[in-house]
Amino acid sequence: MSARSDPRPAVARLRRARRVLTGLFTAITAICLIALGAFAGTVDAQSRHRALDDRLDRYASGLAREVTWGDDGAVDLEAVRDDDLVQDTVAIVILARDGNGPWREVFAHRRAGSPPPDALRAVADQVAAEEDSVAATRADSTGRTARLAGVPVWTDDSTVGAVVVTADDPGPSAHEHRNLVLALEIGGATLLALAALAGHLLSGISMRSALRLLDEQERFLGDAAHELRTPLAALRLRTDAGLRDAGNERTALTDVRRLTDRMTRLVAGLLARARTETGVAEPERLPLRLDQLVEGVIADFPAAGIRLTAEPVVVKADPELLSLAIRNLVDNALVHGDGAVEVSVTAEPGPIARHRAAAGVPVADRIIGATIISGPPGQPEPSGTEPPAAPESELTGGRITVRDHGPGLDPALPDPFDRGATASRTGHGIGLSIVRWVAGIHGGTATLEPAPGGGTVATLTVARPST
Repeated sequence: MSARSDPRPAVARLRRARRVLTGLFTAITAICLIALGAFAGTVDAQSRHRALDDRLDRYASGLAREVTWGDDGAVDLEAVRDDDLVQDTVAIVILARDGNGPWREVFAHRRAGSPPPDALRAVADQVAAEEDSVAATRADSTGRTARLAGVPVWTDDSTVGAVVVTADDPGPSAHEHRNLVLALEIGGATLLALAALAGHLLSGISMRSALRLLDEQERFLGDAAHELRTPLAALRLRTDAGLRDAGNERTALTDVRRLTDRMTRLVAGLLARARTETGVAEPERLPLRLDQLVEGVIADFPAAGIRLTAEPVVVKADPELLSLAIRNLVDNALVHGDGAVEVSVTAEPGPIARHRAAAGVPVADRIIGATIISGPPGQPEPSGTEPPAAPESELTGGRITVRDHGPGLDPALPDPFDRGATASRTGHGIGLSIVRWVAGIHGGTATLEPAPGGGTVATLTVARPST
């Protein structure tokens, strides 16, 4: 089930949180893009404005240096007419006056953007009043906006006798500026859409771990509720039986203890897997004798008559988790099997192990809860001797085999180790699922196969760690 169609309230809250995160990310990105776009547009407009003013001032200043005065006090414009600047697209008008009289036009190079006479005289008056260069915006002869620059021309008595006015149409530059703003708007909208998509994807990725933890939590609660329901019901029956029959108290207490031990193992397994899968805890890796570990687990079933065949095996594993898996296999064989349960511990053979097997070196053979014998039949081993442990460098891992003589596997069962496949049909429940999980984190495998002659053979392997 996808998160979108999952009806769980917690998942709905996560979906809302994802939408909120996407919205916040998109809003922050939009604010940043708008601010950057406005800044870029403002800077571009100001730079174009300054560039136009600098160009007009450069033309006016250059031509002002070409204006001279004759001996009779008249304006000499010969050098101005021969200047290359008057061949350009900039409109040029030179105004002169006698003393404080009115301004009169003495030279004109009209182009697009040429201002009307009133605008020219206003600029000339401003230049004369400020005795400095000025820049202004006026309407040209067609009513469009024109940018003007005025530069004073001084007479011999240090008065402003003439003014050079240059003008140009800012329209082409404004058109380029509008194109830039449009490009910024389109690019910003595209980036915003991509940012929204990226934010949605990133928020979804960030929610996966939360969904996984939620699934693990609900699976843990479901497994715990399912697995504890049966032993709790049995516990209630045993306590009720003990209360009804005063003479049956010891048997009832024994059953209660067995059931509580089973529930403890179930809870321990569920907690261990939940803590490991969520990254709260890491499995230990300790060198240990696998045969001794199995013997210790089987010792918890003293009345079961379990037959143990073991050879010394050294593995590196988590003792608690491995004990839990072995105990689940043995408990499964005792609950669903019939007759004796046989357990064997062997090494995945390296050169020394194969040599020992070829030489007929005996292995330990024990009946838990009964007499202890050793070695193959007819070849008892002297008391107090034990085969030496094979060097770890000669082993590829360990193998634990549990054989029962029960009805065997249901052919219709797809996977006995699946947590949902066995619980409702055969009652294996979560125990075998924990076995496979423990085998997996130790680099091994767990299998459940029909045994020759009836029954089931469960095998758990532990891989040799890489060095």
